[in-house]
Amino acid sequence: MRKIFVLDTNVLLHDPGAIYAFDEHEVVIPAVVLEEIDSKKRNADEIGRNARTVSRLLDQLREQGHLHSGVTLHHGGSLKVELNHRSFLKVQEMFGEISNDNRILAVALNYHMEESEKTDAAQVVLVSKDVLVRIKADVLGLNTQDYLSDRTVELGELYSGNLKLKVHPSMIDEFYSYRFLPVKPLQLSYPLNPHEFVILKDEMGSTKSALLKVNAEGSKLEPLYLSNDAVWGICARNAQQRMALELLLNDDIPLVTITGKAGTGKTLLALAAGLLKVEDEHKYKKLLIARPVVPMGKDIGYLPGEKEEKLRPWMQPIYDNLEFLFDTKKSGDIDKILMGLGSIQVEALTYIRGRSIPGQFIIVDEAQNLSRHEVKTIVSRVGEGSKIILMGDPEQIDHPYLDASSNGLTYIVEKFKQEGISGHITLEKGERSKLAQLAADLL
Repeated sequence: MRKIFVLDTNVLLHDPGAIYAFDEHEVVIPAVVLEEIDSKKRNADEIGRNARTVSRLLDQLREQGHLHSGVTLHHGGSLKVELNHRSFLKVQEMFGEISNDNRILAVALNYHMEESEKTDAAQVVLVSKDVLVRIKADVLGLNTQDYLSDRTVELGELYSGNLKLKVHPSMIDEFYSYRFLPVKPLQLSYPLNPHEFVILKDEMGSTKSALLKVNAEGSKLEPLYLSNDAVWGICARNAQQRMALELLLNDDIPLVTITGKAGTGKTLLALAAGLLKVEDEHKYKKLLIARPVVPMGKDIGYLPGEKEEKLRPWMQPIYDNLEFLFDTKKSGDIDKILMGLGSIQVEALTYIRGRSIPGQFIIVDEAQNLSRHEVKTIVSRVGEGSKIILMGDPEQIDHPYLDASSNGLTYIVEKFKQEGISGHITLEKGERSKLAQLAADLL
């Protein structure tokens, strides 16, 4: 069935490539969308970058013909900038206000009314990432949907990095005898990913079990190389935390992703591992801890003081964990310690772009607030001999155009899960306090 997709501004500001995401169907961009994009093009953040990208793409398409008449896209669809569907009467009856959102709704509604009079009527769909716009469209009787092409995977299907298998006890005995286990005899219907953790349980019901990790080639299961000794005073309190430390302390895995609810220990474990690698083992020259200023790239000049003073409110969760690890007694002690060491740098992601970062242990906290492009930009900064850890909670997103399925952290977890240079684990159990765990579960 022929379809006409009317795009809201936020779709293009989120993904300029959305122009090409609707296959052989017709894409309509209301003229008011161009005005909104024009107002964003001078922004210094990613929204501004995307606005400029949309402008360039439309300018290239303009060379093929008049956009208001429609141009053919390379995959067989078409694109049109709509100038003649600005009638506001029908929408005004419902919502009254002459806003840009309502003008976009008017374009979609007028298209819908025109198509309904044709014998070969096309289905008109308004595509928006704004929930209220979709609700208003539904009130007007319009077909509407969220922009779904950027979704990597649904949250419930996100790769966890570990699984439990029930096997015959002889297989567990074989592992303890030979210290490895081939993957093939398990006869799984799905492949195991490199560095995926496997907990073997006795299918007969005994307490016999084993904790293993898939090797980088995905061909066999091996024991964990690390014991459960303390790392800078921090011991793993559950199986997933031990898995996380295994990935964090393995120098052969330059990319580690950790997801989990608040209080599961993501930041504390990463900082403890980083301090061990930098201060004790001297494997890396510097520990770089970064966090997005949400929204990323937002000007922090409204806060008083120098850069360090402006960053302090955004970076305070990092300092809280460092104070715990260094066991500081007085306020301000952690600043003196960090100044004395010189090898620990706390930074906002705003200042990472354009850099090359070799030989460093890099921790990026709250990575769920990064877009796919931002994650690509950051990981591509990693130089020779560096290790980067991306962590966050996909269910706690502050970015206006991201959700649990389309954020950069989810994206990189799914894209790298089959690569031998990366490892992932989802922390499940909260260890901050009973109250914190209950709040994370119930609220």
